[in-house]
Amino acid sequence: MSIKIGGRLYYRTAEACDMAGISKNTYLRWVRDGILMDVIHRDRRGWRLFTEEDLRRLKAESTKII
Repeated sequence: MSIKIGGRLYYRTAEACDMAGISKNTYLRWVRDGILMDVIHRDRRGWRLFTEEDLRRLKAESTKII
């Protein structure tokens, strides 16, 4: 479920990955391997918060043909 903070919409990791058609483990592996930069926004618990721009980067990587 997306959340709104300060008038801006954010998505949690599971939701962002689902929208991009990848698993959370794939996202974490891409970050670990340097394929994608990790998101910079986090909530009080330290959970990742994805912006629309983060989501666009994630979708672009998930649909890239190599």
